[in-house]
Amino acid sequence: MAETISMPKLGFDMAEGLLVRWVKQVGENINKGDVLAEIETDKATVEVESSVSGVVLQLMVDQGTMVPVNAPIAIVGAAGEKVDAPAAGASKAEAKSDSTPAVQAQPSAVSIQPAASPVQSGPVKASPLAKKIARDQKVDLSNVRGSGPGGRIVRKDIESALAGGVQRTTSPMISSTVIVSHDDKVVQTTKLRQAIGRRLVESKTTIPHFYVTHEFKMDSLMDARKQVNALVPDNEKVSVNDFILKGVALSLRQFPNLNASLKGSEIIQYGHVNVGVAVTVPGGLMTVVVKDADQKTLRQISSEVKAMAARAREGKVKPEDVDGSTFSTSNLGMYDVEEFIAIINPPEAGILAISSAREVPVVENGQIKTGWRMKATVSVDHRVSDGAEAAQFMQALAGFLENPIRMLI
Repeated sequence: MAETISMPKLGFDMAEGLLVRWVKQVGENINKGDVLAEIETDKATVEVESSVSGVVLQLMVDQGTMVPVNAPIAIVGAAGEKVDAPAAGASKAEAKSDSTPAVQAQPSAVSIQPAASPVQSGPVKASPLAKKIARDQKVDLSNVRGSGPGGRIVRKDIESALAGGVQRTTSPMISSTVIVSHDDKVVQTTKLRQAIGRRLVESKTTIPHFYVTHEFKMDSLMDARKQVNALVPDNEKVSVNDFILKGVALSLRQFPNLNASLKGSEIIQYGHVNVGVAVTVPGGLMTVVVKDADQKTLRQISSEVKAMAARAREGKVKPEDVDGSTFSTSNLGMYDVEEFIAIINPPEAGILAISSAREVPVVENGQIKTGWRMKATVSVDHRVSDGAEAAQFMQALAGFLENPIRMLI
């Protein structure tokens, strides 16, 4: 029996996605889990996988079409099977530029002409994946013609340019620093940056934040990490952040009010502990999600975060990578940050801002010595919880981070 594949929903505020490319065509065989199409959202370029095996019977929208979430995009079934689904919409419209704010999804998809355009003189529009390939291969995007919607540069344009010997950027030798004045530069914000802006404005204007900071003794954790990494291959070594994610998840089990969200006059305490991890990607941030982090080992958490972060930076996240977080974390420890606060990711009730673990002078038993210390600040929705509960959560987290053996048994 034929099955319909729909536009997936990636994240809390996604309303529509741009169908960039069909990977499979009508008449081709496809297995469950095979990539059917590539779509682009405010966050990234995502590969849509088929949920069933069979033959592609119908593609219901054209490449370059903006499609509402959950709208049907393709039908997969048995060879020769008859389907009565409507064909792709014939209505055409100009491509929305990256500067166009997100709008409510319309009942029918709006198709965008994927005509090639000349090299642009203004800000270059390119998909996240195209930008990464261009950066890795040192390709100047201003020398590449885009064949995507509205002249957007996509992966195949970079590959064609490389095959044709496009001029690559070089890093000239600099003998001295010369300070010069420049004219003002107008930089168009990306769709990802616009989405981040909308979410954070919503968060700061509708959620009453409060903050609690705790300093953690990290000596035992640093020693435990060293011992664990001495026993595993290089590609399976764990990070300080992996320990923190595990500790956060176990602490949330003790404080379900922080693993929650507010809906009207009700607090929804989630049965699963899915910890979001903020990842830096070109043009902004993306949160990938470790599902049931309280039930996974450090090595499992480490492996999942590495894989999801790599896909996020390549612009090829999977729907399950970014959906379903119940509490978030943001770690700036790699940037030598002493302390910072983070903005809550709606509809969650809290987020933990993690700073650098530093070897500093400390006083213990009246004596000055060196020790590893790390500060972290939890931001909490005051409609859901209060300062005392947040402080107790941080104490519980300290119990795990300062005695890491508790996370290994």
